Amino acid sequence: MSNTSLHTGVDGNLYVTMRTDDDDVLHERRVLKGWESMGGWYWFATELDEDTGNHFGYVQGMYEEWGYFSQQELESMPDQIWPIKDVDLAIAGSRNR
Repeated sequence: MSNTSLHTGVDGNLYVTMRTDDDDVLHERRVLKGWESMGGWYWFATELDEDTGNHFGYVQGMYEEWGYFSQQELESMPDQIWPIKDVDLAIAGSRNR
């Protein structure tokens, strides 16, 4: 079993960290880009597949999960989903405190 959380690093960047139940870090990824929706969903890209243009990252919505998503698809709905500005990225998303 593991849990995932968002946190701002000492460098000011946003990170997604997956930990074991014993609080050991399984992996930690820096968030490269983020998007937010009117419905309270967040997409945090931690990798980019240059061949397909798809991102891999962490999604917070009805459930929280890792997966692939399309930037092109997200940005095709500008009235519902918008990019998170770099200056706001470090404080975006739902935090497990």
